[in-house]
Amino acid sequence: MEEDRNFSHIDKNGEIQMVDVSEKFDTVRIARAHAKVKMKRETLEALIDGKNPKGNVFTTAKLAGIMAAKRTYELIPLCHNIFLSGVDLSFEIDQENGIVEIFSQVKSTGKTGVEMEALTAVSVAALTIYDMCKAFEKGIEITDIYLLEKAGGKSGHWINDKYQGGKSDEGVHSDHE
Repeated sequence: MEEDRNFSHIDKNGEIQMVDVSEKFDTVRIARAHAKVKMKRETLEALIDGKNPKGNVFTTAKLAGIMAAKRTYELIPLCHNIFLSGVDLSFEIDQENGIVEIFSQVKSTGKTGVEMEALTAVSVAALTIYDMCKAFEKGIEITDIYLLEKAGGKSGHWINDKYQGGKSDEGVHSDHE
């Protein structure tokens, strides 16, 4: 399949535009994204042991990620306001190295993809972890935010070459690829 190398948000005059998706067909759209939060082992241990006075960090980060996915169109200027049929986040903890990996999966049936919603979900979840743990450690790092894979639409199923597995490794599948 030949890739379209034109920027869809730039018109023929070089001006920004919101893509008109009215002629597209509805398909099942699924996207998965990843983010990594790095901290000192002691900070992660305090987080796991529930010693954070702000509350349950993982529950709060998951809720923040879900809420962020639902509001992506308000944060990213040219994103469409789309109905999300499902948003989920999960966490993989590497206690030895002080790493929390965040995975999102976002689903919709519509005319445009959900990649930005999946990326926004992991980004805001990572920021929430930082916010809730910054009293323990200021040097927490948020890294490796990227799309793992997407399915649906004209371009079909795409998997990031960087992705080497991880939590929720079953991948995404669309009935309309």
